Amino acid sequence: MKPISKSPSTALVTGAASGIGKAICEAFVDGGYRVIGVDRRVAVGLPYMLLNYDVSDLCHCSPKGKSFCAELEDLLDGRLDVLVNNAAVQIVKPIEHISAPDWADTFNTNLLAPFWLTQRFLPLLRAARGSVVNIASIHCTATKPHFALYATSKGALVSLTRSLAVELAPKVRVNAVLPAATNTPMLYDGFGDNQEGLRALANYHPLGRIAQPEEIAQVVLFLASPQASFMTGAAVSVDGGIGTCLHDPAVAA
Repeated sequence: MKPISKSPSTALVTGAASGIGKAICEAFVDGGYRVIGVDRRVAVGLPYMLLNYDVSDLCHCSPKGKSFCAELEDLLDGRLDVLVNNAAVQIVKPIEHISAPDWADTFNTNLLAPFWLTQRFLPLLRAARGSVVNIASIHCTATKPHFALYATSKGALVSLTRSLAVELAPKVRVNAVLPAATNTPMLYDGFGDNQEGLRALANYHPLGRIAQPEEIAQVVLFLASPQASFMTGAAVSVDGGIGTCLHDPAVAA
């Protein structure tokens, strides 16, 4: 393995065009990192590089996946300190309507892409004694009807986090963040026109509101920092206290 590059500390973030991913990228930029973002959506005017790619097609055994990973490797220039697996899809459907393609899209994006990226860039992460942060969800421990796809994939991501943490220690730390409702397009898409349900959900949090993406980003930045050097295999809840509540009134809204 070549010595680690002398280029600035580098963070690779998926799902980086908006919402939590955008906030994470901006937090790392402010922290002095060189940031490379990946998203299937196009965005302009960002203070970091954004590559247009759908990580659901990331298996690097495929020609398309190999080509993209090779492009990423060139851009990383021999250094990767932090990998943040944030990209996700949220398909909300009753059990009766879930299809095989729904499962494939959900698991390819929410679970397998984090695995393939970690595996592909493991030599760089080891050389940097780096950190992987997986963005899971409160849905891995407390969910509601029609979220079987999303909740199952996020629960599996937390299990993957713990497995990677054990196997990759001591050179690479791996942790997960479990946000609750956060002010992102994904949340608003899930509620559609049900603004009363959204307000009820916000009020049900003991802190009386939903999270801002920047609040999640600061936890991610901490987990990647030397200040969290004795943390690995952790699943950190950032949920405004809602994970301690017994009933979510928005379920019936």
